[in-house]
Amino acid sequence: MRQSVPVPHGLPMDRDANPFDPPRAITRLRAARPVSPLVFPDGHEGWLVTGYDAVRQLMADTRFSSRLDLGVVHVPYETPGMPVPTEPSPQIPGVFIAMDPPDHTRLRRRLTGAFTVKRMKQLEEHIVEVTERQLDAMARLAPPVDLVREFALPVPSLVICELLGVPYEDRDTFQSNSAKFLVKEQTLEEKMAAYGALTTYLADLVTSKRAAPGEDILSDLARHDDLTVEELTGIAFLLLLAGHETTANMLALGTFALLEHPDQLAELRADPDLLPDAVEELLRYLAVGDVFYRYATEDIELGGETIGKGSTVVVSLLAANHDPRRFEHPDTLDVHRKARGHLSFGHGVHQCLGQQLARVEMRAGFAGLLRRFPTLELAIPANEVKLRTDMNIYGVHELPVTWTETVG
Repeated sequence: MRQSVPVPHGLPMDRDANPFDPPRAITRLRAARPVSPLVFPDGHEGWLVTGYDAVRQLMADTRFSSRLDLGVVHVPYETPGMPVPTEPSPQIPGVFIAMDPPDHTRLRRRLTGAFTVKRMKQLEEHIVEVTERQLDAMARLAPPVDLVREFALPVPSLVICELLGVPYEDRDTFQSNSAKFLVKEQTLEEKMAAYGALTTYLADLVTSKRAAPGEDILSDLARHDDLTVEELTGIAFLLLLAGHETTANMLALGTFALLEHPDQLAELRADPDLLPDAVEELLRYLAVGDVFYRYATEDIELGGETIGKGSTVVVSLLAANHDPRRFEHPDTLDVHRKARGHLSFGHGVHQCLGQQLARVEMRAGFAGLLRRFPTLELAIPANEVKLRTDMNIYGVHELPVTWTETVG
C-alpha cells in the first residue's frame, strides 16, 4: 500500500551533513513513494523518480523522451536548488543525448566503434603512461597541492584531447567555458555565452579537420559527408564536456571519499586487486551526474503510478544507486561490494558511450595515486572542502592534499 507523504515543492537537493549521501528528504521519499508527484516552483506538476527499479525501467522505455523540444522544459540554472520551466527548446544539431531514435541512433552509431571495450583495452597502457607522467609532475611539487588542478582534471583532459584531436594547449579555454556552462545558478545569457564560446571554438576545429583530417575521433567523424559542421560541433561539444568533466570529478571526489573512509582505503592499498570493484562502488556511491529529465510522450504506468502524457519527469540516479531494495547498506562505502548494475552511466539507449574509457581512467588514476602517495591525506579539515553543490556535475572545486613520502 502506498504511503501518504507530502508532495515535494521543488527538488530537495541539499546533501545535508554528509557530502556523499543523497539528501535525507529524497531518501524518505524513495522509501515511501519511489515514483512521486512533484510540484515545480511555478505550480506546474511533474514527477520525481527515486527508486532503483523504477529509474531503470524508465530509462529503458523510449516513450520517456529525452527531447528538450517536447512539453515544458525545465532548465537547471535559474532558481537556487530547482529548475524552472521555460518554453520548449529547439533541438541542437549533434547533441544526441537530447534526441530520441531514429535521430539519436543515426548519430550515436557513428561513435560506437570509437569507444568499444576492445579499443579501450588497447588504450589502457597509454592511459597508464599519461597518468604516471602526471603523478611524476605532482610528486615534484611541494605539498600541499590541489589534487583537482594537479591530477584529477589534467588526466582525463589529456586523454580526451588526444582521442578527439583537440589541442591540449587550448585546455584553459575549454575547461573554463565548460565549468561556466555547468553552473546552476546563472542567467540564460551567461550560460549561452559559455556555450557559444565553446561551440565557436569547436566549429573552427571540426571545419579544419574536415579540410585536413588527422588520426583522431573528430577527424574520423569529419570524413562522413552526411554529418554537417553543426552536427560535428554538437557531437564534439558533448564528447569534450563529458570526457573530462565527469571523470575529473570522479577522481577528485572518489579520492575525498576514500580519505574519509580510511578503513576502505587501507583495504584497497593492501589488495590492489580490489580496484575494479572499488571503482564500480565509487561510481555507485557518488553518482556525480545525478539528475536527468525525461518527458512522457503518452500515458505510462510506472511504479504503480500513471505518468500523464506531456509530464516532465525528474530522475535521481544518486537516489536509485542508494536504494536499499537493490543494494544492501547502500549508504556505506564498501570496496568489496559487487556494485555492477549501478545506474551512474544511465541505462537503455542513452547509456554513457564513454563508460569503458571512464573505467580505464579511474582504475589507472586511483591505482597510481594510491601506490605513488602512500601517506596521502587531506591538507584541510573535511568540512572545509569546497563541494560543487553549485554545479550540474557534483564533485569538489578543490581538494588540498599533502603527503610525507612518495614511491617511485
